[in-house]
Amino acid sequence: MASIQQGPNGPVLVLKESALQQKGKDAQQNNIAAAKLVAQLVRSSLGPRGLDKMLVDSLGDVTITNDGATILKEIDVQHPAAKMMVEISKTVDNEVGDGTTSSVIFGGALLAKAEDLLKKDVHSSTIIDGYQAAADKTLEIFSDLAKKIQPDDKASLLKIATTSMQSKLISEDSSLLSKIIVDAILSIAIKKGDSYSVDLENIKIEKKSGGSIDDTQIIKGIVLDKEIVHSGMPTRIENAKIALLNSALEIEKTELSSEIRITDPTQMQMFLEEENRMLKSMVDKLHDVGVNVLICQKGIDDISQHYLAKYGIMAVRRVKESDMIKLSKATGGRVISNLDDLSENDLGTADLAHQKKVESDKWVFIEGCKHPQSVTMLIRGGTQRVIDEVDRSIHDSLMVVKDVIETPAIVAGGGAPEAFAASLLKDWADNFDGREQLAIKKYAEALETIPLTIAENAGMDPIDTMANLRAKQNQGHKWTGIDARNMKISDMMAINVIEPIVVKEQIIKSATEAACMILRIDDVISISGAPGGGGGMPPMG
Repeated sequence: MASIQQGPNGPVLVLKESALQQKGKDAQQNNIAAAKLVAQLVRSSLGPRGLDKMLVDSLGDVTITNDGATILKEIDVQHPAAKMMVEISKTVDNEVGDGTTSSVIFGGALLAKAEDLLKKDVHSSTIIDGYQAAADKTLEIFSDLAKKIQPDDKASLLKIATTSMQSKLISEDSSLLSKIIVDAILSIAIKKGDSYSVDLENIKIEKKSGGSIDDTQIIKGIVLDKEIVHSGMPTRIENAKIALLNSALEIEKTELSSEIRITDPTQMQMFLEEENRMLKSMVDKLHDVGVNVLICQKGIDDISQHYLAKYGIMAVRRVKESDMIKLSKATGGRVISNLDDLSENDLGTADLAHQKKVESDKWVFIEGCKHPQSVTMLIRGGTQRVIDEVDRSIHDSLMVVKDVIETPAIVAGGGAPEAFAASLLKDWADNFDGREQLAIKKYAEALETIPLTIAENAGMDPIDTMANLRAKQNQGHKWTGIDARNMKISDMMAINVIEPIVVKEQIIKSATEAACMILRIDDVISISGAPGGGGGMPPMG
């Protein structure tokens, strides 16, 4: 309805007729209900026994996943408050890679608990103050709880990669894949003083259906989904000397349109021979420097191909610029724009360059680079849907291993740190004499939603499980959490379920900020477009 204010000279129309406005408690309840629904959507996919979702888009493409960020991205949420919950999962996914489902569930729980307080007439500003104080205290508890490790401690990195895969489709193959992931990250990690930095752009992911997940492999070099340009070229070259060229091996066209007048047939012959000679001199230059593998970003003329084959040089053309950069990092070669500048120092090296058939396609593998700053992971699986889910799961694992190498501190998984922080928060809340105490206690209850959901999804009795968990932790067993695989309460550190501290911190920060932002809203004005023009916001409902 339009917003009408009674003025001294009659009613004043502030918003146009098609505007919808919701005020006060109605607006808050509507936003909280939408955010809780989003949390409910992904709730059943948390933990090692979480279930997958099948998402079918408008074109009929099917995605099967239990990755929180992917689920929420695919379902195309319309409600503005629900979109804020989707943004939490995107932020967590971009920052730390894992914990997307946990962050949305925790954000939803914070709002559900806040709703109880709002019904008791606790003001939203008081709840926000309590939540922010509780979030700071929780981060402090996590920081004290965290266990420092060495960034290059391979055993711990393997445990972290394996833990990240436990809730995914690839959990059965986690021991093999975690080795591949840790190897890939350690080969591209750059040491700066005492710390490391990792750029995941330097890991090239190639996917090909066929085989099974355990056929996935790491190549200490680069795989190009291209064929060798000429059938007369060698398909296997050992001790490869690789030239990386980003200009074409063709005769350049002139900038201006021009014409040549030929009065004698011999001049025509000379013209063609000159073109041949120019192309041959380019190939001669490559041969003189000692090149036996040419990777070209642009085209290679047929005559050039002939001369390259004659010299036994393997060539690949029209390679993507991103692959050229990765090849440069992997082989130690320099990307050259002008052939005249090419020298032996610019060449990259690899133990082996060969063309290999992968299912029905022929791909070029550059393998055995000495100290590659860029590597390739070749993902295999039974079907394309399986491969897509493996790719998403491997991305999460790569991210958590990167997180630990850059910030080498860990906590146990299975809801142990959340349950531990919740019990400390409840005691700490008694230091507050105002209504904030209520908000902090509700925050602690919301934290317990994480272990509670893991237990529910594993088919355990939630009430008994949480009672036992609290009892164990009060006895001083701080790493006690939910072992969903064996459906019991265990010491999570002892069974090697560990997670990076930065993932836990990001979940707390993102969920608390989003919940506080939604609680601040007390007025929702949605303006639809002009008649017949579409646009505007969806109905609040």
